[in-house]
Amino acid sequence: MTHTLKRTFAMLLLAIFGSTILYNCEPDPDSLGEQLFNNDAAQGNEISYDVIAYNYNNNDSIRSDAARLISGLNESGGALTVGVLGAFTESQFGMQRASYLTQLRMPVDNFDFNGANPKVDSVVLVVRPPANTTSNTYYFEGDSLKTNTYTKTDFPVDGVATEVSIEKKTYPVRKYGKIGGGSKSMKINVHEITTFLDSNDDSFKRSNKTVSTGELLGSGVFDGNVSSISITKKSDNSVVFTGNLGYRLKLSNTDFFQTHILDKKGKPELQDASNFIRYFKGIRISVDETDKYLYQFSPNDLQLIMYYKYDKVDNGTTTRPQTNLVFNVGGLNAHIGQYEYNRGGTPSASALASINTTDGDAKLYVQGMGGPSAIVKIPDATIAALRDIYNKDKAGILSAKIRVYVDPASWKNTNSTEDRRFTINPITGTPVDFSKLAFTSDLSAGLGLYNYNTDKMYYDFIVTKTVKDLVEGKTETVNGVVQPVTNKPLWINAGTFAANATGNLLGVRNTTRAFDMNRVILTGSSDKTNANRVQLKVTYATKK
Repeated sequence: MTHTLKRTFAMLLLAIFGSTILYNCEPDPDSLGEQLFNNDAAQGNEISYDVIAYNYNNNDSIRSDAARLISGLNESGGALTVGVLGAFTESQFGMQRASYLTQLRMPVDNFDFNGANPKVDSVVLVVRPPANTTSNTYYFEGDSLKTNTYTKTDFPVDGVATEVSIEKKTYPVRKYGKIGGGSKSMKINVHEITTFLDSNDDSFKRSNKTVSTGELLGSGVFDGNVSSISITKKSDNSVVFTGNLGYRLKLSNTDFFQTHILDKKGKPELQDASNFIRYFKGIRISVDETDKYLYQFSPNDLQLIMYYKYDKVDNGTTTRPQTNLVFNVGGLNAHIGQYEYNRGGTPSASALASINTTDGDAKLYVQGMGGPSAIVKIPDATIAALRDIYNKDKAGILSAKIRVYVDPASWKNTNSTEDRRFTINPITGTPVDFSKLAFTSDLSAGLGLYNYNTDKMYYDFIVTKTVKDLVEGKTETVNGVVQPVTNKPLWINAGTFAANATGNLLGVRNTTRAFDMNRVILTGSSDKTNANRVQLKVTYATKK
């Protein structure tokens, strides 16, 4: 390369990076923007290093209480909550089944039911899908909207038979698992909970918490669709009724609500919320099946509505109008996503029983909702080798990424909506100490988290600043003590970091792990003959 060409190349890099890498005898490389090198766009010398990648067993348990069932915040700062129902079995990870536990409260203390002699007509549970947000926690499959419009001539409006137009729009929910045929429908059960959900007890915050159940309040078949209804008068097109998108399950055990709610009018059980949640401890929503699909719903938008009639006396005349009581199911109530697993005889069970933290594992099994994670460790010898290049050759690291390939044997269901997302955290050791959990320095610096190559099916986890800090001997403050940055293992999980409406992350422990339905098998590091094994890819420039 001629002197002129060298200088031109140097000036170009200087203009792009704002760096003095090519001019200083003792370079002080800056934090170069990883976004400039996405999709293999980096120029310079690239070298690959082996890393140690192995499975991490979360023991099929995760915090899944109200504080962790949050996908983000809406524009007004309200929490967007997400729960999971259903069950799915496949050959690699086995069976996974999701139920939901929640408390409920009366709308007000000492509810008087409007009048005397209240009697239950019906009780309905409404399950609604999550809001369609930028975090894509929920979306419909394809363009499967179905609209059905018809006329009803005797619809009661204020007690008078009225001709109305009824429009019903039906959408399929987002499913993860089997779709179509005999897998379309699932039986949903609603049981009374007889165990007090003590939110002050940490065991009630985890997905593997078991509780006792009492009476079956009702069952129904969910056909995989949610609907909205709009009813308008034919005469003037005025709106009579609007039912927001959801699935309505009629609970058959009205005797339970008569004896446990209406017959307790004026008694201590209904006196205040504290008494009520210890008397009627909550409900459990579950499915019978073990091999259908998982789907998401919005816990804060659940509704339990009791319709009833009461005596109304007006000018000596007694009538029995119908009204309703809407229980408070969201808000301050305790909530738990309850997850069950059966991994017996599966490859993931075998892998988790023989984790190799020295050489790594052949395959990495990553699954949301408390399933396994992966850990990647950059050997200290690799950092030392990079530091040697940095010191001897005046090298400036332009890009560093950990490349992880999807294993060809990974389960793939083309009918299911796969939307794989990951979190990555540096950890001090195992078991993971959540009090010391942190963002990677790359994410904190706005350099991104990872990129996905759809053609070659690999993920590049961005570790540019992480590696640079180690190589360049940067310092960090730990418990008030300044010390060199340490080489920490990287913990990779299914899910993403939750954010507010403007995209700002809510915190290192605020992720979608607790309700992420995805799973994937990644190629590990133990087979050194496998070209697709996990590796660290470093791109650097040197002064010549």
